[in-house]
Parts: sequence; C-alpha cells; structure tokens
Amino acid sequence: MELTRLANEYETIDDARVAGRHEAALISARIERLPFTRWHTRVLGMIGLVHMTDAFDALTIAFVMPVLMGLWHLTPTEAALLVSSGYVGQTIGALLFSAAAERFGRLRVLRWLLVLLALGSVASAYAPGYAVFIALRLFQGIGLGGESPVSATYMNEVCPARIRGRVIFVLQSTFALGNLVAAIAALWLIPAYGWQIMFLVGGLPIVLAAILPRVAPESPRWLAINGRADAARRIVDEMERTAPAARLADASTPEVVAHGTQEQKESFRALFARGFARRTLVVWLMAGCGSLTTYGILVWLPSLYRTVYHLPLEVALRYGMVSMIATLLGTFMGTFAIDWLGRRKTFAIAFLGAALPMCWLALSGTRVPAGQVLVLASMSVAMIAIVQCGIYVYAPEVYPTRIRATGAGAASAITRIASVIGPLVIGTLLTYLRVEAVFGYFALVSLLGAIVIGAFAIETRGRKLDEIAA
Repeated sequence: MELTRLANEYETIDDARVAGRHEAALISARIERLPFTRWHTRVLGMIGLVHMTDAFDALTIAFVMPVLMGLWHLTPTEAALLVSSGYVGQTIGALLFSAAAERFGRLRVLRWLLVLLALGSVASAYAPGYAVFIALRLFQGIGLGGESPVSATYMNEVCPARIRGRVIFVLQSTFALGNLVAAIAALWLIPAYGWQIMFLVGGLPIVLAAILPRVAPESPRWLAINGRADAARRIVDEMERTAPAARLADASTPEVVAHGTQEQKESFRALFARGFARRTLVVWLMAGCGSLTTYGILVWLPSLYRTVYHLPLEVALRYGMVSMIATLLGTFMGTFAIDWLGRRKTFAIAFLGAALPMCWLALSGTRVPAGQVLVLASMSVAMIAIVQCGIYVYAPEVYPTRIRATGAGAASAITRIASVIGPLVIGTLLTYLRVEAVFGYFALVSLLGAIVIGAFAIETRGRKLDEIAA
C-alpha cells in the first residue's frame, strides 16, 4: 500500500515536470515566431537607458584619472590600482548578481543593481583621499559588473533568433553612447566644476530603478521555467497583441521544442558539462582578450595623451571623446555585420582589425605625433568595440535558459578580471619600459583573440536558443 502511494506521488511529480517543460517550450516557441514589435521597442529603449547609465559610471574614471594623477600625485602603478579596484568590484558583481538573476528574476536584480551603482557613484564624489576612493570604486563596481550580463540575458530571452543579434548589438550601442555622453560631460563639466561633478551626475540611475518595472516585465522564459506559466503567458499575450496580425498568421500554432527547457537549476559546474566546456573556454577567451584591449585603450588613452604626449588637459579629454565616438561607430558596424557575416567571421575580423593599428604604433612609438595616435587608436577601438558588444550577444546564445544568466555572468566576470589585470600590466609597462610596449601588448592580445575565434567558435547566427543549447 505504501509502495503504491509513493509510486503515485512520483508519477504526479513527473507529470508536473513534463507539463512544466512543455509549457516552457511553448512560451519559447511563441516568442520565436514574433517579429520585432512595439513591445520590443519599448523594452529595448528602457534597458538601453539602464545600459547607458552603466557605461557612464564605468568610464567616468577614464576622464577623472588625469586630474587625480596630478591632484594626488599618483604614479602609473597607483593609477592602475585605482582603475583596477573598480573592476575587482565588477568581477564580484558579475558573478554574484548573475546567480541572483537565476533565482530572483532578471528585472528585480536589475533594480537592485541600479540602486547600488547610483549610491556608489554619489559616495565617490565625497571621497576624502586615495584609499577611500579605491574602496568606494570597488563598492560601485559591484553594481556596474552585474548590470551588463543581466541586461543582455534579459534581451536575449525576449527576442526571436532572427533578430536577436541585431537587437543585442543595438543594446550594446547604448553602452557606447553612454561612453560618449561621459566624454562630452567630462569635457564640459570637469574644467568648470571639478572632477566630483561627474560622480554626482552618475547618481541619476536611481531614478531608473523606480521606473523600470512600469516599462519592462519579467522575462517570460524565466517565469516559465520557474513555475509561473500564467504570468509568462500574460506577457507573451501582450507581446503578440503589439505584432501585426499578418506577421503571425502563418505561425498560429508554434512548434514546441522540448529540449533545452528543463526547469531544474544547475550550478556553475554546468558550464563545463555535457558539451559546454569548449563553448565556455571560447567565450572566456573572447571576453578576456576583448576586455584587455578595450578597457586598456579607453581607460588609459586620456592619461597617455596627458603624460606621454604632453597634451593640455582639455585637449586630452577632447581626444578621449573622439575615441568614444569611434566605439559608437564600431557598434553600428557590428549591428549590420553580426547577422550578415555571422558571429565567428565578424568577431575574428574585428580582433584582427584592432590588432593592425596597434602593431603600427608599437613599431613607431613616440615618433608618431599625438594626432596620428588618435587616428590609429580610434580605428582600433572601433573594431574592438564590435567584440566587446558581441560577447553579450554570443555568451547568452550558447547556453540554455537554466544557466544562461550564469554563463553570461561568468563571461562578464572574465571581462572584469581582465580589466583588473590590464591596467596593472599597462602601469608596469609604462613604469619599466616605454609606450611602444603598451601598444605591442594590445596588438598581441587582439591577435590571440582572432586566432581563438577563427579556429574554435561555433556559429549561432539565425539559430533558435533551444536549438543552440541542445
């Protein structure tokens, strides 16, 4: 009798799991048949604003550092530690809040992150000295580090495969736009009001934390695999209502694909299990090489213009702004290339395009005038921006829903770890060698990235998330 009761209970549990997997697969299939709708436009605009604020706060240090180096009499190594402290926090945030997003939901965690980075920014404006400033940068970095992977995971989950690459690149272009806004604000505000004003402006994201849930709902894929199918259906119903009826007429009964939508959660170790190990290593190498180059160039360029090429502060800031414009142009190029050439070709070409100008500067060094450095460095950052944006397209694509935020968060953590290491390497190279060694370092890292992507990356263009995860 007892055995019969237990058998019935297990059968009931198994039936519930099957039903849950079926419901999650149905939600996924309904999302996949959608065109780009007004719903996507509204949500992309909101998440794009969140992304812009992250970029503004993350790159503020690049424009404040030339001032702080003179004000606090910092050596290159001390300046490198100041930059790296923020990225240590970002590494922690990428891992911690990506895991939290798996448990508590994508949107709830994004709100927490906005509050953290806003509070950290305002507190940094009142730092009395170098040591306290480093501690506050680390605290703010926790909020900054979690935002990118969680936002990218969210947008990946609400977009169908055929437009996913372009949508995520548009999202990442808002990060480049935030960098440009930071550069313009620095050029305008720092000479007039001092370096602290940049961090006070960086506190504005707290307003977005209040607005976010009114504009963007939770990811329906996440809701479905967490037993909240009714809420997921309501959101997808809303998405479908904003789509032209003719665009849905030929897909009224979506195909249900059951694989890749299991409801059970898995640990970090799942990134290296069941065929994911190679994908994870490629994603991590792509993230590491891209970040070592991107943040190395963008964060250090204004200081290099000031200390190596001896430009006035306003000119150095203006040159830094040009590089931010170049990153924005790079993201626009990537938006069209990502679904035209495919992921692997786009990323390999971008890495190679970033390496070649750095090779030239490594061979020429200080013999090249600052204006030519500006042109070549801008070419390099425009190309590497494609990779830096692309990691948030590619990393969430290669994992199933149950570990997607974890996989994207781990990739983001690698970018942050690289961002910790990179400034320290550059500070050491400037202390013991010359600027030519810095450019050579950028070139070699980019070449490594091109080789890894070209040889080992899988192509995900146009493939459904459930199909890729199988």
